[in-house]
Amino acid sequence: MEARDVLKRPVITERSSEQMELKKYTFEVDTRANKTHVKQAVEEIFGVKVEKVNVQNYKGKFKRMGKHAGYTNKRRKAIVTLTADSKDIELFEM
Repeated sequence: MEARDVLKRPVITERSSEQMELKKYTFEVDTRANKTHVKQAVEEIFGVKVEKVNVQNYKGKFKRMGKHAGYTNKRRKAIVTLTADSKDIELFEM
């Protein structure tokens, strides 16, 4: 799996924005990617040093549209913690 295929997008919420000060960044990742894939992808794309990776899986929600029913897509979220001497990731250009 290629590095650009592992990371889908950064997750920007109020809580994840507060965690950025502690060098913790949240990304939505491919459902087939494991912690090692995520670590290698972040280090390759952003040029930083990763200390640890936490991964969370989300099942799809049951939704109805009239008589049709189904599930939304399942997701996988990774919280990446950088080392203390690593530079920050610039998600927003100033």
